[in-house]
Amino acid sequence: MPRRPRLVLVAGVVAAAAIAGAPPPEQAHVEPVPTTGLPDVASAEPAPSVTSAPEPDPDTLRLAFAGDVHFEGAYRDLPANAESTLGPMSDVLRAADLAMVNLESALTTRGEPAAKELEVPANRYWFRTGPAALDLLGRSGIDVVSVANNHGADFGAVGLSDAVLAGETGGVAVVGAGRTDRQAFAPHRVKVKGTDVAIHAADASRGESADPTWAAAPGTGLGLASARGPGAATLAAAVSESARTDDLVVVYLHWGEEGNACPVETQQNLAATLAAAGADIVVGTHAHTPGGAGLRDRTYVSYGLGNFYWYHGREPDTGVLLLSVRGGEVVGDEWVPGHIAPEGGAPAALTGSARTAAVRDWHELRGCTDLDPGPGAGAADGAAAAAADPAGGPGLPDFASSIQPIGPSVSLAMRSHDPATCPVPLTDLRLLVVTHVGFDGRARRGELVVHADVAADVVDVFAALYAARFPIERMLLVDEYGGDDDRSMAANNTSGYNCRRVAGQTTWSNHAYGRAIDINPVQNPYVVGGDVRPAAALPFLDVDRGPDAAALPGVIRDGDVVRREFERIGWTWGGQFSDPDYQHFSAPGG
Repeated sequence: MPRRPRLVLVAGVVAAAAIAGAPPPEQAHVEPVPTTGLPDVASAEPAPSVTSAPEPDPDTLRLAFAGDVHFEGAYRDLPANAESTLGPMSDVLRAADLAMVNLESALTTRGEPAAKELEVPANRYWFRTGPAALDLLGRSGIDVVSVANNHGADFGAVGLSDAVLAGETGGVAVVGAGRTDRQAFAPHRVKVKGTDVAIHAADASRGESADPTWAAAPGTGLGLASARGPGAATLAAAVSESARTDDLVVVYLHWGEEGNACPVETQQNLAATLAAAGADIVVGTHAHTPGGAGLRDRTYVSYGLGNFYWYHGREPDTGVLLLSVRGGEVVGDEWVPGHIAPEGGAPAALTGSARTAAVRDWHELRGCTDLDPGPGAGAADGAAAAAADPAGGPGLPDFASSIQPIGPSVSLAMRSHDPATCPVPLTDLRLLVVTHVGFDGRARRGELVVHADVAADVVDVFAALYAARFPIERMLLVDEYGGDDDRSMAANNTSGYNCRRVAGQTTWSNHAYGRAIDINPVQNPYVVGGDVRPAAALPFLDVDRGPDAAALPGVIRDGDVVRREFERIGWTWGGQFSDPDYQHFSAPGG
């Protein structure tokens, strides 16, 4: 059965992208992909039940993890088919409360192939697919996808920026990449059956390029989360932060040695580091073959999930790892084995004696690991065959926030701040990280810089907006837009500190003191005479903002939660100015 539909809030501006795939890896060059001639997709029988299916336990969270997925070769055009899925084993994924895979591909139709100068020329491959791949994954039951792997930046910064944007606007969460190192290492957070879940992703496979897009670090901008070298400590710190705020912390890694079903020393060391940091589940893929799984103390570790949807079947063994979690602890594990045909594509679930043998082989893989046996399928409550609980689908996690001094990662990114001219030093500012609801109804991670003396009050305001489910499209530092207020507004970005003067004047704006915030500029325009800023806000110019007006997503009006909360802390709404600035709130005395 399909799980509960996701809440969708309609935004004022909708972005659309046409997508196509990339060439098979055997080709040394990149060619356009035809938009016709889709391969025939055979109708698949549903995956057979792998256990008897008692009623699902309402207190048990069912997680499904599968391995590498991409759409290459004969399957390049598959995402353009509006009915396409990952095949018959999608039933297993849909039956889980939350399912995740690794997208072994750049998520873009743009850009040029990356250099990959550290890889042997004969082993350089470039994979890509467009954002429609996320729609296919969503139809298959996937909730979260990692792009932190050795193909995530195959088409450079241009391609990776498309992947980040697709994650911000699509129906499937994308982890392991970001506009900054902070975003790349940040988790996707969701509440499922009352459990707050944080999901991180990082690439720990051998580096193929020294370009910073492959390993985001302070000041490098756009990039993938890397757990190589110093990235391991960065990932562990992010996991430790999640462990303080969330009930269940999951890490999905790209790790191991290709063709080796046994973990190498670096994998074992990284698993130990993440377990010590507070990870409850550590899974991964890269070797193109399943690996052993089990417990390291109370942390469940799977060293390899194998290929799942692949352009060939030379490594045919695959499956879905099902974990049952109760009270933040893994209480059941089960391997649902599958097989990829020689021509590749969708795996089929094994049955009968073939299934029995494959499950036995999977258990034996633990013999070359440092893990104890897992809890077994007995506690899994038939998750592989049970229908999703309509009342237990993904929801919103509890509000989380932090107030931090401006550290190296942020200060290096704040290129618009000139310490010689800006009216406040960075030491007087604070970085706020808060949870907010996006226009897609999902919990999002927002960043805002404000003055230290208003930081705690501002966090309280955004906690109230989150509790009221007031949607905010995005919340990024204005430096993501080069400090350009017009660009930030056009992106419907909610922002705080910006070292700029009042438009058309020599006076410093309250934003330059960290004492002003603009919220959803598209739904809440700045009106100067006949000029509406941003231009995309024109449809919202004449919206009724009276106290009795119908609530529209993201629109600020008299008496709503946004006005109430900011006025509670003494801030002024720009909607009352002679030149209305509906997005703007400012602190007194700025």
